[in-house]
Amino acid sequence: MTVILEDRPIEQVREETIDQLIFNYSHGVISAEAFERRLDQAMNSNTHQEIVDLVADLTLKADTNYSNKKEHQFTPSYTSGDVDDTLHLKSMLGNVERSGQWLVPKIITVNNILGEAVLDFTDAIFQHQHITIKLNCILGSSKVYIPENVNVVCKSYCIISSIENKAPSMASRQAPIITIEGKVVLGSLNVEIKRTIKEKFIAFANNLKSAFDVDK
Repeated sequence: MTVILEDRPIEQVREETIDQLIFNYSHGVISAEAFERRLDQAMNSNTHQEIVDLVADLTLKADTNYSNKKEHQFTPSYTSGDVDDTLHLKSMLGNVERSGQWLVPKIITVNNILGEAVLDFTDAIFQHQHITIKLNCILGSSKVYIPENVNVVCKSYCIISSIENKAPSMASRQAPIITIEGKVVLGSLNVEIKRTIKEKFIAFANNLKSAFDVDK
C-alpha cells in the first residue's frame, strides 16, 4: 500500500525533488536559470504538493551512479591516516591557516597572539569523530569555517572580546563534532559556514553537468 504524499516526511520528499532537479539539469533538460529557481522553491516550500510539482514535467530519475557521487560529495571524509593526534599552531604578529584537503587530528592547539588563525574544515579529511580545538587567542582574530554536515560545540570564554558561533549544529549522529575550548582575550572568534548547502548543490550540479557534457 502506497503512503499518501502528505504523510511522507517532507524532508525526504524535498531531498528526492532536489536530486531529480540536479539530475535533469546535469543532463541538459532544464536551463541553469530554471534549475536555480526551482531549487530555491524546493528548499523554501513547506508544502508536499508544491515540492513534487517542481519536477512533475521532468522524466529523468536519479540513478545509482548519481547517488554514489552525491554520497561522496556530501558525506564528511574519514580516513585512518597516520598523522599525529595533536596539531600545534602558533601565530604571533602574523597569520596561520589550515585549509583544503588537510588531515584533521584529534586535538588542535592554537596560540594566537596579535595575529590571525584560520581553520577551514570545508574540505578537510577527518580521522576522528570527536575533535577538540584548544584556543588561546589574545589580541587576535580566530576564524573557523565548517561545512553544514559538521557539528560545533563552543565552550570557550571571552574577556572584552566577541565570540560568534553561526554553525547550525544539526548534523547527523555520525557527523564530526568539533568542540572549541579555551579563551579569547581582547580578540574575536568566529565560527561560520563557508559554503551554504544551496551553494554546494549548485557546485555539485555544475560538476555533474561538466562531466556529462564531456562524455557526450
